[in-house]
Amino acid sequence: MDSRHKSSVINESSNKESAPGAGSTLPTRSKLFLLIGVAALASAVVLAVGLILNVLASGPAVPADRAADGADAASASTVSSSAPSFVGSETCISCHQDAGTLWRPSQHAHAMAHATADTVLADFNDTTFDYFGITSRFFTKDGRFFVETDGPHGDRETFEVKYTFGLDPLQQYLVEFPDGRIQALTITWDSRPKAEGGQRWFHLYPNEKIGHDDPLHWTKLNQNWNFMCAECHSTGVAKNYDPATKRYDTTWKEITVGCEGCHGEGSAHVAWAKEAGQGSPADKALGLLARFNERSGVTWSLDPETKQPKRSAPPMTVRKEVEMCGRCHARRGVISEAFVPGQPLSDSHQVALISRGLYQPDGQMLDEVYNYGSFKQSKMFAAGVTCSDCHDPHSAKLRAPGGEVCLQCHASSYEEPSHTHHEGANAPDCISCHMPAREFMVIDTRHDHAFRVPRPDLSMKLGVDNTCTDCHSDKPAKWAAAAIEDRYGPERKGYQSFGPAFHAAWTGTSDAAALLAAVAEDEAAPSFVRASALEELTAYPSPRTAGAVRAGLSDPDPMMRLAALDHLETASGAQLWPLISTLLDDPVHGVRTRAGFLLAGTPEADLSDADRARLDAAEKAFVDSQVLNAD
Repeated sequence: MDSRHKSSVINESSNKESAPGAGSTLPTRSKLFLLIGVAALASAVVLAVGLILNVLASGPAVPADRAADGADAASASTVSSSAPSFVGSETCISCHQDAGTLWRPSQHAHAMAHATADTVLADFNDTTFDYFGITSRFFTKDGRFFVETDGPHGDRETFEVKYTFGLDPLQQYLVEFPDGRIQALTITWDSRPKAEGGQRWFHLYPNEKIGHDDPLHWTKLNQNWNFMCAECHSTGVAKNYDPATKRYDTTWKEITVGCEGCHGEGSAHVAWAKEAGQGSPADKALGLLARFNERSGVTWSLDPETKQPKRSAPPMTVRKEVEMCGRCHARRGVISEAFVPGQPLSDSHQVALISRGLYQPDGQMLDEVYNYGSFKQSKMFAAGVTCSDCHDPHSAKLRAPGGEVCLQCHASSYEEPSHTHHEGANAPDCISCHMPAREFMVIDTRHDHAFRVPRPDLSMKLGVDNTCTDCHSDKPAKWAAAAIEDRYGPERKGYQSFGPAFHAAWTGTSDAAALLAAVAEDEAAPSFVRASALEELTAYPSPRTAGAVRAGLSDPDPMMRLAALDHLETASGAQLWPLISTLLDDPVHGVRTRAGFLLAGTPEADLSDADRARLDAAEKAFVDSQVLNAD
């Protein structure tokens, strides 16, 4: 993909209201196995795989009875043929009126809409916008909305705007082409109040000319809604791309992100409500694909020793709620449209780990990676915090304004000058220091959800950002590091201590392998980070790396299992069968698919009928993922 920023299209989604469908597609970080198949690797890597196989062969077999911690009954690939169907948000709201009241004005409810006088926020009153010598005109005719601008061949053409996309702080507009493509215009409406600089047209790439032959031009693949955006802006999406004709017939069940976008198809629940609606409280979720009940009965209290909030119940390794939100709030690609709420995200998606160009070495966001990967690095996640502890799930708004949301659990002393060392009306709050903000799509402010402590000392060592000099922009990191040391002492004890390992890997220093291995082996480190380190270790084969791979293959977190499998890409199926064949029964579809790819070509004579059937199913899943991403 083009190395320039593509935030104008990542995490957007939808099309024609008809036909059955589910899921969507967003290939952002193209994994080798996911989009382009296997490439021949250097002979050194082949030898390295041989070394790893020798070490793995002496280790324990992968347990066959591993369960996805916290997952509900069936995985995405085992949903029965009598699975429930979509009923629409209005049906849900007829009973759940309070939730509907919160949802209706939300960003989710306005994620996409037909372009009408009620939904279009921009000025289409024959207005113009100039961009590198191209003048685009926005106007209406017979109650419909049009733009005259440069088309796919650079000529000025007139296009009808069929859909709106988003609400605040900006709204994009979508144009449908005869081949079923729906494209996002990169000239966008700033929907903020005029006093905040809004109520204007602007371009998502203001500082470089994006011509008609550029992959980022609004008519090209990187601005394509079907492929880049649909899953996360609509409900029940089926991409329906035909590689033979290179046409789309993308469908949706609900044009926006409705109730069933998170709760799944609701027909069974509606049937239960009609037939047995007066059942016991324990039966209230009958018919739902997932119960988001991880906060039920949970309380937080201050630990008398650490003075930190402590959850009354230990958190699950893979959390239903976080995985559900991550479906759209993550940098990821799709391997299956058979998404089931409550399942691990790796069941249907390939998540981008900490890597060059996406994250900074210490895990801070660099490109637009959204919140999932950042949050899973955090001490908050490790402690058991979920998305809805801070955000109302139906309005998506904070449960309390600003830093007050933190004080739901943390002691009020954290907002006092004794902790912040700032005074006055403009003193920073918790969010200012622990959730640094960056601008994407020119005007869209996103907060890093890793909840890290400010580390200007790492800015000096690793070249990463720090929140101190974000505000004190006239001061160097050295000044900020000295101030931190003066106030808090010389020792830094931040939870995220893995920055030096990724910095070493990305700069090629001699200690990279040892540092990465230490992170991958550290069971106290976030699994998301451990998986990232394990993936980086593919460049550093050794007996120690092989030990990390062996442990990763049986790790409770599916992202660790996937990262471990990445090390085995050049081995033959026959070599791998004794080591990873049990992963053909893994509870996570993505792991089974990856194992099936690696085991492809295992001689049939070596397999029983039952093993052949298991492998056939996994191989088919892999082929299906390729077909899904044929565009």
